[in-house]
Amino acid sequence: MATLAEVAKRAGVSPATASRIINGSPKPVTEALRERVLAAVEELQYVPNAHAQSLARANRSAIGVIVHDVSDPYFAEITRGLQRVATEHGRLVIICNSYRDPARELEYVELLRAHQVAALVLAGSGYHDEDFTAALVGKLQVYEKGGGRVAVIGRHQHAGDAVVPDNEMGGYLLGTELYALGHERIGVIAGPKLLTTTTDRLSGLRRAARERGHELPAARIAYADFDRDSGAAAAAALLDAEPGLTAIAALNDSMAIGALALLRSRGVDVPGRVSVAGFDDMPVARDVTPALTTVRLPLAEMGARAMTLALDGAGEPGNRIEEVGAELIRRDSAGPAPALP
Repeated sequence: MATLAEVAKRAGVSPATASRIINGSPKPVTEALRERVLAAVEELQYVPNAHAQSLARANRSAIGVIVHDVSDPYFAEITRGLQRVATEHGRLVIICNSYRDPARELEYVELLRAHQVAALVLAGSGYHDEDFTAALVGKLQVYEKGGGRVAVIGRHQHAGDAVVPDNEMGGYLLGTELYALGHERIGVIAGPKLLTTTTDRLSGLRRAARERGHELPAARIAYADFDRDSGAAAAAALLDAEPGLTAIAALNDSMAIGALALLRSRGVDVPGRVSVAGFDDMPVARDVTPALTTVRLPLAEMGARAMTLALDGAGEPGNRIEEVGAELIRRDSAGPAPALP
């Protein structure tokens, strides 16, 4: 692989001059020198060192994105929106998976800061963890004081630009739909207890229950990991503990699909005997059998809006909050409650 020194030697210029021309420095050079250096680059097939270029340029071009798990369809859709806007602006996206590990999330903030990314987007939920939250806010503030920009998706304690989906209203819409269908014995598959997303969606379900004179006892709530397999395991635990459940509300679509698989394996009719509803409206929600009743969040749009906030202005970080509404999508997996003895 050719080096900068070899390019400079072939062009008959100093390495500093070759570097300025290759990296697009505003310092003027003659057209003849420029052509000689670029001809040498072409002849030697020289590829500039990206890290060296980022140090040489006044503006940083990479954007760091921290997600819980990009293989999760929820984050895959958000990342699609993030990358679309970044690509339109000629920016490179560095994606880090925290796997819902707060310590790893802190490490990634430090690592991305060390790489001098122009902005950070935190695309995962906030945590109910005071020590972690204080540490994260401190690191983000240091990063912002150094000129970096931060945007978050979801409810976080960090004061700054945010795209906030109305998870509480989504939970309320989901609960309202199931109670309107006559369901009184509803099991809930919730996400991890530490996440603000879980808390907000559960809060909406509880509000719907209260308005109709019902409650969601702890025995009817199973906490899982926002994935298919844990959703199936949680559905099994709920039904084994209370066989008379007539509906399962899963707080994301992956867990709802796991519940559907569990019910199918037991020969339980959906929605004739047990209705199932999800949350997020992932692309696969309409393709499973029966198609999944769910709450829609515009996931790709949320990612696009967060990246737009992160790239909007190179000066002081803002404090803009963009709220995103939730919408109930009725499909075939939820129907009227059966008449049980």
